[in-house]
Amino acid sequence: MHKEALELIKNAHYIVVISHINPDADTLSCALAMGNFLSEQKIKHKVFNKQSDLPKNLDYLHGYDKITDQLPKSYDLAVYMDCGDINRPAITIDENCKIINFDHHQSNDNFGFINFVDDTKASTAEILFDFFIKNDLTISKNIAECLYTGIYDDTLAFTTPRTDANTFRAINFLVKSGVNPSYIASKLIQRQSLAKLQIQAKVVQSLELYDEGNIAIIYVLPLWLEQTGASYKDCDEVINQVLNLAVVNIAIFLRISDGKTRVSLRSKEAIDISKVAAHFNGGGHKNAAGCRIESQDIEESKKILLDYITSMER
Repeated sequence: MHKEALELIKNAHYIVVISHINPDADTLSCALAMGNFLSEQKIKHKVFNKQSDLPKNLDYLHGYDKITDQLPKSYDLAVYMDCGDINRPAITIDENCKIINFDHHQSNDNFGFINFVDDTKASTAEILFDFFIKNDLTISKNIAECLYTGIYDDTLAFTTPRTDANTFRAINFLVKSGVNPSYIASKLIQRQSLAKLQIQAKVVQSLELYDEGNIAIIYVLPLWLEQTGASYKDCDEVINQVLNLAVVNIAIFLRISDGKTRVSLRSKEAIDISKVAAHFNGGGHKNAAGCRIESQDIEESKKILLDYITSMER
């Protein structure tokens, strides 16, 4: 299958490499790793993301400035990166276009013509790394930095349950390929804005504990973003910080988007939080998932989620 996908890539007239909306490091770093490979092979392509406001802390990755929010007029191959379903990029592609699907989400339904989907992997970057290795392709420093970034970020600095020996074998290879771990860490961690610090403080203050501390809920209000000049992306890390509290087993982060409440869910290893997301037509992993509630009222959304989760536990 790896050889078949490589032949498909080599024979394509024009390729679009697609990452999902509200992009994180895994989706963008994988898209850029593939984009760098295609550039090095002189294969015509575009790296696409629907949003123009990409995470600024990833601007050190080679090709970041070439990411476009405009689909090319004509293309015959789409490579989806880290998309749990075909709608995750919030676009509709040409129905005659073949799809290669790289992903590690439990909810992925293998929507591609060729699918590299493995929900045991800690990141999609690891799956793409395997693609390069099994095809005996050269991993340049530019590609290596992208793959390392995706693995580092999606494993929360190598702390998530699916981080294993294979993860560190990939990391070892990438470091030998020219990656400087302290450089990557400094680019990802040590360039925070004051706005981010201010909004995170407000989100932490919203913390409420339920079910004897088993469930933690935090939220962000649009007004707070206006007051601080921060973005929704600046809030993302807080949910993992809340989950680190000893008493908390489930962490929930709420925000209003497009007239609905967007819900991020995290859980400790023994709890499959993806079942909650699936109930509300969302998806994700066992310990990290997301969905939307058909309400733009935070309090109502809290009640809906709490009622369902506590009824599951009983």
